[in-house]
Amino acid sequence: MSSLETARELLREFPVVDGHNDLPWALRAQAGYDLDVLDIATHQHDHLHTDIPRLREGGVGAQYWSVYVPADLPEPVPATLEQIDCVRELLTRYAADLAPALTAADMTRARRDGRIASLMGAEGGHSIANSLGTLRGLYALGVRYMTLTHNDNVAWADSATDEPGVGGLSAFGREVVREMNRLGMLVDLSHVAATTMRDALDATSAPVIFSHSSARSVCDHPRNVPDDVLERLPANGGMAMVTFVPKFVLQAAVDWTAAADENMRAHGFHHLDTTAEAMKVHRAFEEHTPRPVATVSTVADHLDHMREVAGIDHLGIGGDYDGTAFTPDGLNDVSGYPNLLAELLDRGWSKADLAKLTWENAVRVLGAAEDVARDLQATRGPSHATIEDLDG
Repeated sequence: MSSLETARELLREFPVVDGHNDLPWALRAQAGYDLDVLDIATHQHDHLHTDIPRLREGGVGAQYWSVYVPADLPEPVPATLEQIDCVRELLTRYAADLAPALTAADMTRARRDGRIASLMGAEGGHSIANSLGTLRGLYALGVRYMTLTHNDNVAWADSATDEPGVGGLSAFGREVVREMNRLGMLVDLSHVAATTMRDALDATSAPVIFSHSSARSVCDHPRNVPDDVLERLPANGGMAMVTFVPKFVLQAAVDWTAAADENMRAHGFHHLDTTAEAMKVHRAFEEHTPRPVATVSTVADHLDHMREVAGIDHLGIGGDYDGTAFTPDGLNDVSGYPNLLAELLDRGWSKADLAKLTWENAVRVLGAAEDVARDLQATRGPSHATIEDLDG
């Protein structure tokens, strides 16, 4: 039996729990949430990385759907509620394939029933608008992790891709972490500054996750996790879920992106400008300097390193599909997970190792957060602290 055949066989028993997929925002951006326009029951190769046929082909057994909204939206809370509403509509329309999941037990039940457990993660603390009551509201609606920041700082936490603000977590930020622990909502440290990672690990009493981050020492991008933080995961009980985004996993792609952005600025454009004139400048640069291409092997290099530093019990997968314009060769969409497992088998990973990577670690971590929450709720009630109370 080939490595790919072995991988597919293993995924039938231990399917992938993917930590981060931006399908809801893609549906908003491309179709205004109209599922008749983009019906994911059928192949949507031309528009999306994700649809049900390819989820099945890829061996996905559970998915954290990101209910992300941009940090610069003037009203992020209503927009986050719209994203949650989108996921709920997906669960209703595709109930034969997608199962709502709030707990580790729900994930196990969905796997037994042959459906894809569907959980939600909010990407960025701006989605709670500095309100612990709003945080509790998101939990009540089914959100089971929150990434503390996205690309920009929030008032109480520093982002990896912004200038330092509060130096990690503020006092209110630490209270957010404690309230998430009390609820049973996973603290997600993707996107946050290394200082925020360390402060959160100091503040938390429950396992943390990195829903879609790779290894900083393999690819020097601030979105990745430094080794000293990976080393703390065994004591914390949490996990880092490797991402596939080329500019986070391939050093040549990091360097290329920096050069492309500088070229845009040199021509008088913001590096995120997508107007016709700006894209003309960008295409000319790409024609002269071709974009480096990541591969399955690139991602496997990160997992090999993360396993060496954090241990096999603390790894997972968070592809960031439909949240990135580019993907590695062999991991082009959600059907590609077997290719990654086959690569790892060829590198000597055992079936038991891969079962932890794909399924067991993620289910254990959510269950552990539930256990912590049960204990905390027996000793204290909801926090009514405000950012004004704690941060001045």
